[in-house]
Amino acid sequence: MGNGRELLDGGEQMVIDCAGYEQGRRISTLAISEVQDWITHPDRFVWIGLHEPSDGLLREVQQQFGLHDLAVEDALKAHQRPKLEFFGDSLFLVMHTVQRRQGKVEFGETHVFAGRGYVVTVRHGASSSYKELRMRCERVPTLLAKGSDFVVYSLMDFIVDNYLPIIAELEAEAEVIEEGVLGSRVDRQMIQRVYELRRHLWKLRSMVSPVLEICNRLVRFDSSLIDEDMRPYFRDVHDHALRLDESIDGLRELLGSALEANLLMASVQQNEVMKKLAGYAAMLAVPTAIAGVYGMNFDHMPELHWKLGYGFALLLMASASGYLFYRFRKAGWL
Repeated sequence: MGNGRELLDGGEQMVIDCAGYEQGRRISTLAISEVQDWITHPDRFVWIGLHEPSDGLLREVQQQFGLHDLAVEDALKAHQRPKLEFFGDSLFLVMHTVQRRQGKVEFGETHVFAGRGYVVTVRHGASSSYKELRMRCERVPTLLAKGSDFVVYSLMDFIVDNYLPIIAELEAEAEVIEEGVLGSRVDRQMIQRVYELRRHLWKLRSMVSPVLEICNRLVRFDSSLIDEDMRPYFRDVHDHALRLDESIDGLRELLGSALEANLLMASVQQNEVMKKLAGYAAMLAVPTAIAGVYGMNFDHMPELHWKLGYGFALLLMASASGYLFYRFRKAGWL
């Protein structure tokens, strides 16, 4: 048997694994050219894992399984929306993946071709390795013996479960931001982070929401590929995706409320400053008016030559300003 390995120019494997299973147990590692002979037996199927394959490699896989040209074109180009399409007795599934590296959220795609006797996964961009998933499936041969529909369920469940830690981290960060807003510790960097989180949440929602419809179609669609006893498993994935969708909506609302609270608090603080400035301006207006009147240098002005006029003017200024200060302080302006 071949080892089923091809490399990218940088030395990274394009064929991650190409394994043949019989009655749910891994029997052999195959070359792409050997898979057709393997799946002729009714109790066998092959699971091929590809990572950013070349056009030639994917065309070779297409010839082995008769994959639809449109699906192969989508898998080559990537940048597809999450979707599920049926082509005769086979399906083509697209789901988005997510990883967090060094504090940044990165996104990728996984394309799945599945039919009787085969499953082909094509990974693009950021994604957790499916080696752990394959090992997990191989530990339950009774379920793996169900074939390609169980592998499709396992892949969907694995991808959806990988959303959980990302959303949990975003939720923890959102709570810190909320505390900062309530504690009036808001700066430009925090506002930028809020918008960045909202953008990530919008992207995650666009990834999670289509999963609900995909699961509904897999449960309800009259396809011979999905056995009746596997439909409850897809309903379980639907429940997980629904809870994630609700969590994302809740986080988006929380961050939106935090921004609104920040704007309200900034408005309140601005009003407080304006009231203080208005109060001090009013207090300064009285002595300014008195000093301005007696600074006009007219010859005939009342009390112009009064010996106590200067002291009286100062006393009047201080009294008027003191009275205004008392009134503004009582009103809560100062």
